Amino acid sequence: MSRLSLFAFCLFVPLLAAYSETTPGAEQQALVGCVSCHANKQGGFNPAHSFAASTCVACHSGDTSAASEVAAHKDLIAFPGNLDNAERACGSCHADRVESVTHGLMHTARGMVRTTRMIVDGSAGPDETQNLQSLGHTVADSILRKQCASCHLGQGKTSHTLNVTSDRGGGCLACHVNENPENTHPMLTTDISSGRCFGCHSRSGRISLSYAGLAEVQESKTRLADGRAVRQLAADVHYEGGMRCSSCHKADEVMAAAGEAVAATCLDCHEKHADDTNHARLTCATCHSQWAPQCFGCHMEYDENGEQWDHIEKQNTAGRWHSESWDMRHSLPPLGVNAENQVEIFVPGMIMTVAHPSWPENKFMRVFAPLSPHTTGKSRSCESCHRSSEALGLGMGEIKVENGSLIFEPVNGLREDGLPADAWTNIDNTLGGRTPRPGQRPFTQLEMKKILEADIQQDSSPAGGNGFISSTSSSVNTGGTNSTSGRSDAPAPRSPTK
Repeated sequence: MSRLSLFAFCLFVPLLAAYSETTPGAEQQALVGCVSCHANKQGGFNPAHSFAASTCVACHSGDTSAASEVAAHKDLIAFPGNLDNAERACGSCHADRVESVTHGLMHTARGMVRTTRMIVDGSAGPDETQNLQSLGHTVADSILRKQCASCHLGQGKTSHTLNVTSDRGGGCLACHVNENPENTHPMLTTDISSGRCFGCHSRSGRISLSYAGLAEVQESKTRLADGRAVRQLAADVHYEGGMRCSSCHKADEVMAAAGEAVAATCLDCHEKHADDTNHARLTCATCHSQWAPQCFGCHMEYDENGEQWDHIEKQNTAGRWHSESWDMRHSLPPLGVNAENQVEIFVPGMIMTVAHPSWPENKFMRVFAPLSPHTTGKSRSCESCHRSSEALGLGMGEIKVENGSLIFEPVNGLREDGLPADAWTNIDNTLGGRTPRPGQRPFTQLEMKKILEADIQQDSSPAGGNGFISSTSSSVNTGGTNSTSGRSDAPAPRSPTK
């Protein structure tokens, strides 16, 4: 090496060292650029995500080399984990989860979309359009846009707080972000409280309410934070034992793109009942549900001159839906047969009239759907099934077997379809009987007769059915009157969100 080259090399080395000391690498530059304003956000990370404390751009993007706030926040992801940015913010490490959640029921609501379109419009549309992201402007889609779509995971989350009654959406954030003090970074977690489920699942089937022993009613001094009136009934024994939603509903099912919402079964923890061929077809919940929420009357009417929030467009748009409901009950529910040929609980999915200016007349719809009420307790009595017209899906009234034939006298008046207001079907299944899926059905006349003629031990105080009991009980002349009395003392309420 020449003296000139050696001199140049010796001069370059200290210059290089000086540059390295004063100019941070990309990761260090990201940290310096962000914490100059956000120094208090370096704490609060759990061990799995502690790397993010020194590389903010990994999740938040932005420009760390910019000299101004506006430039630094260009393309910034303020809430990484919302589904519109989850592929970029979370997908580099959790690509499989982002993919499955994006196509999962909690985002697409495909079952709700398919059923609502079938019942209201008469057609569900092509398979690829049966999701909230493909809603058009039919009558059914208008209902979904303005009444139903607030709960899907695609709704953006804009605050790292937990409001159990009003929280909606948030993609990955819906479950995995804790509340944190203002002086630190929100912590990601896999410790999912039931409060994360309550905002959406305390509606429709009211599972979160029922699990905690809360029944939504029309009038009560007790109200939720969102104003809904509730009454304390018997809570699920698993809730009383401290089990969370996530105790049974595991990540692989909840975040799956398809399949069941729960893989856990009762037999994972409980021993199987002794062999009983007469009841082999019954699900556990059929006997052990103490009550179920049921609404036997609803009316919806569209006002084309009104205005209402559109959860898809995320703005007020023309047209407003008004709705009212009545005859809400929280008692032992009807039973039917599911697609697996098991006897299961069915409740009114809708007994409803819908009025829309594009229709020449109102439409009446009656659909019953299977439900696991999550009100597990002592088994219901033999009489509550084998001596009850309500359990058979016929509604309140008196049923008897006379000369080998079934005769039923309903208490409630008939609706537009010829059935009593609280019925699912009639004795010969010529009316009603509609369900969301093929294979689901009410009992046949032969099954009803077999159920009623079963030789049972009479029970004077069956368990279950606590609370809003029908004023007229069903009866049958084959061995007594069905009593729908239940557990008289509900347990003291515990927080439904732990």
